[in-house]
Amino acid sequence: MYKNSSDRRRKPNSKGRSFSSSRGLSGRRFSSSNGRGRKGGGRNFTGSKINISRFVSKAISLEETNIFSPKNKFSDFAISESLKRNILSKGYNTPTPIQDSSVPIILEGRDIVGIANTGTGKTGAFLIPLIDKILRNRSEKILIMVPTRELALQVEEEFISFSGGLGIRSVSCVGGANIGSQIRVLKNRPNIVVGTPGRLKDLMERKALNLSGFGTVVLDEADRMLDMGFIGDMKFILSKMSLKRHTLFFSATLSSDIEKLVGSFLNNPVRISVKKRETVSSVEQNIIRTPKGKDKLDVLHDLLITQECRKVLVFGRTKYGVEKLAKILIQRGFKAESIHGNKTQNKRQKSLSLFKSNKVSILVATDVAARGIDVDDISHVINYDIPATYDDYIHRIGRTGRAGKKGCALTFI
Repeated sequence: MYKNSSDRRRKPNSKGRSFSSSRGLSGRRFSSSNGRGRKGGGRNFTGSKINISRFVSKAISLEETNIFSPKNKFSDFAISESLKRNILSKGYNTPTPIQDSSVPIILEGRDIVGIANTGTGKTGAFLIPLIDKILRNRSEKILIMVPTRELALQVEEEFISFSGGLGIRSVSCVGGANIGSQIRVLKNRPNIVVGTPGRLKDLMERKALNLSGFGTVVLDEADRMLDMGFIGDMKFILSKMSLKRHTLFFSATLSSDIEKLVGSFLNNPVRISVKKRETVSSVEQNIIRTPKGKDKLDVLHDLLITQECRKVLVFGRTKYGVEKLAKILIQRGFKAESIHGNKTQNKRQKSLSLFKSNKVSILVATDVAARGIDVDDISHVINYDIPATYDDYIHRIGRTGRAGKKGCALTFI
């Protein structure tokens, strides 16, 4: 974690600005009602109103949980043999609950509403049957709409891993990346377009993306897109598609606002819910109180030098605060990177790549990393700033304790 072993147990120094325990990285108190900057308007910050008991929970061992028994194996699905071989080559034999329930329905051409926790394999749940759909009809065009750049890139990476050697083309259309190169790829008419609402709308207004020939749309993390203020863009984009389209709708929550979207966008959908628990059962959750007279940053430092903190995702509330904290940690000898909305897409990808490859052991991020970040073996998620909502908390801590492994989530209060 440190540049050299002599730094491993050194006492925290006083480099950088200190942050009091009652303030976020931005210096604002948690009780502030200042909204967070979002497209289409912000929302009030209510993190301090979350009952702290909800940040404390013991992890449940695999022996204590009910063992899922799928109805199908991947080999049982009515999909092409070449796609089956690609799935098996990834080491996948047994579908997750959302995959087991969703894939057969999507293969039938039915609209679907899938409600599932983060990290449950829902990307595969829609990619597998949609890749098969393209293999049966090479002129098929599919739009996948997601809330963040990171999730768009993750979906495209997953698509590439499933579709290797099948001759299916895709493009990721996100802000912060060169729009010219995206326009050039779109001219080659890829089968799958993955993008964020803002960039998709921009491309449509430039006449670079025509959705009239797209017969299928996926709305992934629909609750997050609604929360980020993308409802106007979503409606505009879907209005340019055929009413007879095949629509797949995935969300972690099913609020009254989400129900309205379902009623507007889908046709007699099949509803599937595999959401069992509010929080990830494999994640040990606890709170951290800053002792009187001690600096919050020093408490974080003491945590990060422990042997247990092997690979850590630290969440802050503001772009400025996240960047500031990452720089201070680097000054103190930690190998750290940052991800937030002020960084270009290339820099965000580079930071994430360094974290994935273990070249840095600490990634400091805003909530852009709360969804769509699929990194192996994250040992700890640390909420340096309390999240704005409990749903945000659930998605943050879902970055650890994945693939049957235990994780730890710690929240400063």
